[in-house]
Amino acid sequence: MTSTLSRAIANYPNRFDPAVLDALPDRLQDTIRRRTEVLGPGYTLIYRTPVEFVSGHGAHLTDRDGNDYLDAYNNVPCVGHAHPHVVEAVTRQMSAVNINTRYVQDSLVDYAERLLATFPAELSKLSVACSGSEANDLAMRVARFHTGGEGIIVTRWAYHGITREVASFSPTLGTGSPLGPNVRLIDPPDPRLVAPGSTLADHMRAQVRGAIDDLERHGYRLAALVTDGAYSSDGIFTDPVGYLKAMIEEVHAAGGVYIADEVQSGFARLGESMWGFARHGVVPDIVTMGKPMGNGLPVSGVVFRPEVSDEFGRSVRYFNTFGGSSIPVAAAAAVLDVFEQENVQQRVLENGRALRAGLEEITRASPYVAEVRGSGLYVGIELVKDRETREPDRVLAEDVINDLRDRRVLISGTARGANVLKIRPPLAFNAADVTRFLETFAQVAQDRL
Repeated sequence: MTSTLSRAIANYPNRFDPAVLDALPDRLQDTIRRRTEVLGPGYTLIYRTPVEFVSGHGAHLTDRDGNDYLDAYNNVPCVGHAHPHVVEAVTRQMSAVNINTRYVQDSLVDYAERLLATFPAELSKLSVACSGSEANDLAMRVARFHTGGEGIIVTRWAYHGITREVASFSPTLGTGSPLGPNVRLIDPPDPRLVAPGSTLADHMRAQVRGAIDDLERHGYRLAALVTDGAYSSDGIFTDPVGYLKAMIEEVHAAGGVYIADEVQSGFARLGESMWGFARHGVVPDIVTMGKPMGNGLPVSGVVFRPEVSDEFGRSVRYFNTFGGSSIPVAAAAAVLDVFEQENVQQRVLENGRALRAGLEEITRASPYVAEVRGSGLYVGIELVKDRETREPDRVLAEDVINDLRDRRVLISGTARGANVLKIRPPLAFNAADVTRFLETFAQVAQDRL
C-alpha cells in the first residue's frame, strides 16, 4: 500500500550514499552488498567512505589495515573501547553464571546501592533494562500509571529511543515515524530564541505552559515532560543552567512528572557533575540511563522517586530477562570502579575545557561558525551559511565531518539542519587526544572554514 508515510525519508545526518558504492575498494563493496542482501530495514552506514574497525582501546579504533583512528564520536564505550577492567569483569562473570533478577544476587544489590549513592537521596529505586529505549519506555509507563495522564512534552528535535512508544515522542526520527497525538513540542533552551527583556527561564516556562494548555484543550492530561540534559539531537544546548526549575514547576502544577533522559548526558559526560540534571540544581521524578552504563553492553537503568514508582510495582508485572542479570551488572559495576580508580569526572572536566577553548580559538574568525557550545566532553559547532541569518549549512558540515574522517578522526552531525558538528568521545579521551583532535581540526578548518 502506498501512503504518505511510505514516501517519507528518514532523517539521518552524515549518511553513506549507496549510489557511490562502485567507487569504493572491491572488498568494501562486496561486504556492503552482502550486508544489503541480508540485513533488515532501517540500517545505514555513515561517512562517504564507510570504515571497518577490528579493534579498539581508549578513544582509539584500528581499521583492518592497522590505521589508528581517534574516536571523538562514540559515547557508548563510556570509559573507553575494550577497557581491560571491564573486559576482565565480564569474562570472569561469563565463566561463572548469568542468572536473572528472580534469584538473589548480591552483585545486583551491591551495584544498585553504589549507583544510587551518586543520586540525590530522593531518587532511591533502580530498575534495570537493556537499552535507553527500554529505559524510556518503562519510565513513560510508570509516569502514565502514576499521573493518570497521557500527554507528553519533548523538545522539537529530540531523540529518546526506538520502541513504538518512545519513537512516538522522538521527533528526530523524521516524518516517516509519526508523533503521537498526545505529544507536544517545545523549543530547546537556546538563549537566542529569548525575546528582549525576558529570560531563558521565563521562555522555557512559557513553552511548557503553552504545551500543557494545548494538551488539555485536546483532552490530554499531562503525564510527563522528558528532556535530554544535553539536548543532543536539538543541536547540543548545555548552557546557561538554571531554567529547568521553572519548567518542572509548571509540570508539577499540572500533575505531571519530569523525566531526565541521561542516556547521553549522564555518567559525567558534561563534566561538572555525575548527572546532567544536577547542573541545574533540580531533582527529577524519574531518571533514565542507557548503554554507557555498562561500557556498551546491553544494560540500562531507570531511577525513581519511590512515591512515583511503588504503586506501579505493586500493580503491574515487570520482568526483563537480561536486564539486571549477572553479566551486564558485572560490566556496570566495573564502569563505576573505573570512575573511582581513574578520577574520570575530573579528566572530563579538564580535557573538555581544553577542547572547547581550542575550538573557539580555531573558529573565532570564521564567518561560517555561528557558535561553539557544550560542556565536558560534549561539544557542538554550529555551521551556517551566514552568521547573521544563521541559515544551516548541512553540506559544509558533512564536508568537515568527512574531511576529518579522511584524516582518521571521527565525529558526526546533529540538529534539525544536520549542521552542528557533534563531538562526543569516549570519556577515556585524554590530553594527547585533545591535542591530536585540535591539530587535525585546524587543518580541516583552514580549508573549509
